[in-house]
Formats: sequence, structure tokens, C-alpha cells
Amino acid sequence: MTITQENHATPPLILASSSRYRADLLKRLGLTFSQISPDINENPRAGETPEKLAWRLATEKARAVATKHPGSLVIGSDQVASLDGIALGKPGTTIKARRQLSLCSGKSVHFYTGLCLAGPNIGQQCTLVDTFTVHFRKLGADQISRYIEKEQPLDCAGSFKMEGLGISLFERLEGKDPNSLIGLPLIDLVSLLNQRYGFAIP
Repeated sequence: MTITQENHATPPLILASSSRYRADLLKRLGLTFSQISPDINENPRAGETPEKLAWRLATEKARAVATKHPGSLVIGSDQVASLDGIALGKPGTTIKARRQLSLCSGKSVHFYTGLCLAGPNIGQQCTLVDTFTVHFRKLGADQISRYIEKEQPLDCAGSFKMEGLGISLFERLEGKDPNSLIGLPLIDLVSLLNQRYGFAIP
């Protein structure tokens, strides 16, 4: 997918992700970019913390695409949700989503969103992790079932869509950039694109 807008003073921009959520976020900045899905193993390593996993996957996604597209600036991102130090993946099924939300009820879940910019020069890379904490309301089984039925958040870590009805599940939010919950920390991304790579945003 290519978003059309000309900007000749900056390197070609590639989003190393197949996520429609990340693409929609990046579109907000009004930049030209291509979207390429990286081919990496996303399984956690033994003893790897959720934060380190988010850092590594964002880096590996960006590098995997950057090595095939020299001269481009590649954005890699990955998000890992953590409940009591244990990573929560994408549920994939209604049963797993119901279980995840039941476990999160009344608790605080930390979301680690890794962001890596790789290229356009060989070896050039910048990686960071944004942390955002979601404090869940006490949720009853009926509330959870109604939410899942209405929004079908089966491809979302934590089993909710923050940009939609998922906001009704929270008691409060704590962090710098709520876009991180959707999958891409735009505040940090804009700072890097402006300061390091000369993108004029806005």
C-alpha cells in the first residue's frame, strides 16, 4: 500500500508492518509511505521480559525490511502487553479474549510499544520503548461478553480497541502517548522524524 504525497527532501519511508491500525496512525502525519510486512520470528526468547521483547521485535522488523530497501527509512514497531509480568498476546478467539479481559478486570496492565527507525544509511538505527499503563475497571462476565460481541477485538493485544468502545473498560489511563495503545507512539515518532531525519511535520 502506498499513501501518496510528494516529499523529495527526505528518504523514502516504509512502515515495516502489515497492521492496518499502524498504517491508519501513520496516515495522520500526512506523509508518503509504503507498507511492507517483515518476515521475522515473533516468539519470545527464554527469560525475555515483555519490555525487552517489544524492543527486540521492533528492531528486528525494521532491520529486516531496511536490509532489502537500502536508502529508505524504515519504521518498525511492536507492542507487548504485560499483566503481572506475563506477556499477553493477541487472543485470536472469543474464548481467549474473554479470559484475557477477566484476568485484567480490576488490575493494571502495562503496554510496551517498541519503535525503531532503521536507515537510510547502513547501520543507522534508533530504538526506544514507550510505556503506557491501563487501569481496568472491575468487569462482570456480562460486560465482557457484550464488549467482545460488539467490537470483536480478537487481533488486539489485551483484547480491546482503545480507539473504540474499549475506552469503557478503563478506570484511568497513565502514560505519555495514547496512540501507543493502538500500536505506534506518534509523539516519539514525530520527534525523531523532525529532529533526526528532516521531515517537516506538520
